[in-house]
Amino acid sequence: MSSQDVALEQVEVTSRANFVAKSRAIIEAAEERARQRQHPHGRRTARERVKELLDEGSFTELNRFAGGDMDKGELGSAVITGVGTIDGRQVAVYSQDFSIMGGTLGQVEGDKILHIMDSAMNLRIPIIGILDSGGARIQEGVMALAQYGRIFKKATECSGVVPQISIILGPCAGGAVYGPALTDFIIMTKKSSYMFVTGPTVVKAATGEDIAAEDLGGGDLHNTISGVAHFLAEDEDEALDYAKTLLSYLPSHCQEAPPLFHFDPATDTPPEAANVGDLVPESPKQAYDMVEVIQTLADNEEFLEVQPLFAPSILIGFASFEGRPAGIVANQPLNDAGTLDVDASEKAARFVQFCDAFGIPIVTLVDVPGYRPGSEQERAGIIRRGAKLITAYATASVPLVTVIIRKAYGGAYIVMGSKSLGADVNYSWPASQIAVMGSEGAVDIVFRRQLAKAGQEGRNVAEQRAHYQAMYEKQSVNPNLSLRGGQLDGLIEPSRTREAIARSLHALATKDRSVHSPRVHDNAPM
Repeated sequence: MSSQDVALEQVEVTSRANFVAKSRAIIEAAEERARQRQHPHGRRTARERVKELLDEGSFTELNRFAGGDMDKGELGSAVITGVGTIDGRQVAVYSQDFSIMGGTLGQVEGDKILHIMDSAMNLRIPIIGILDSGGARIQEGVMALAQYGRIFKKATECSGVVPQISIILGPCAGGAVYGPALTDFIIMTKKSSYMFVTGPTVVKAATGEDIAAEDLGGGDLHNTISGVAHFLAEDEDEALDYAKTLLSYLPSHCQEAPPLFHFDPATDTPPEAANVGDLVPESPKQAYDMVEVIQTLADNEEFLEVQPLFAPSILIGFASFEGRPAGIVANQPLNDAGTLDVDASEKAARFVQFCDAFGIPIVTLVDVPGYRPGSEQERAGIIRRGAKLITAYATASVPLVTVIIRKAYGGAYIVMGSKSLGADVNYSWPASQIAVMGSEGAVDIVFRRQLAKAGQEGRNVAEQRAHYQAMYEKQSVNPNLSLRGGQLDGLIEPSRTREAIARSLHALATKDRSVHSPRVHDNAPM
């Protein structure tokens, strides 16, 4: 090698070193500006959030300088995108940077998010979005809106193919809210994350209503009233932990089997599983906490409840049985006796639909007195919205295991994972009550003439009613009719519930899920 070649090589090495140093300097300067803007408000920077979410050293950033100008020392876009791992599993991540133009979305930001979503589809890995943005970039006009449209379309293409999780750690306003709404799960924080189509300023200008951002679209509202969000975290740390825990139950894509957990019978079997019957009172009118029942049955007594603050009369979430994860749907007698209403129906329907999309078995625990009665529910569309739960169960192809714990009445019995809707295995506890309606209401209809006659004859009507109730319960409310009609596969003692669920999940693990249909798609109620 000539001295001239050596000199040229040294120049190239020096140039590369200078380029790397300059890149680092630009990133560090941008990160320092971000820290100065975010930390006083108790918020991490976009890059710090990614680092906290992913396994240490696993993040590979993509399109880092897209939209920037290195000669001017400008980093570029208001979003960080890339891939990394969580507990060794690869995920795609984007994190909006509020320190750059308020995290607003323009052409470059949209292109970066679309690129990482395409990469996730090609790699068949989950997508996690960390949102903290002022919405569409006003300076870019309709082009920014068009980018949102493309992101919405891409999110629908990803839906049911790879899991999508949105973590809201700041404002999410205007058209931007529909991106998270199209994903599978939304995690918000108390007092620091907001979602609204129109913000407080616009609301006041348009309607005169003076309302705070927290009351208009805060984490409490969307977790308790609107049902938009699925988890409410105390802070950013807990929000990121929710995402990690949630991911542990999910496959990376729709064609992958759900992850199996390590299971050691000696240490992972709940010690009180055999005593689960002690948690359920004999009286069908007495309340109890179904969460305790689920925890008593599940591995390590762990139950990741989803949407715990919304429509609390029904429970949804994830647990595992002898290492096999399952989605749980259960009535909650602590709240409105576990009745079904419009919100509970939609909450459970979307969850069943999600589990079916990603091959996660569904365990349904039933203790339901019926639908919530009243004109309010009828006006709210209980017929249309309640039918969504029917569609979800009837079209599900994953293993379906149902256990009737104490009672199942009327139409609510049908929609809660009944055999007639396609459940694979249905069990009941021996003392459960299964009928068109409870004995009190049934007696007043079926024996109304006899009761009227008893009153006319001066006999004790209350005693007659009690007599007919006992007769009705003996003949029509116990599980015998369901057993004879093939609607139950068997009666199980409460102490055998966990064993029955685990064995059923094991037996159904190879269930053929292929669906043959000539139609393009159904026309389920929306």
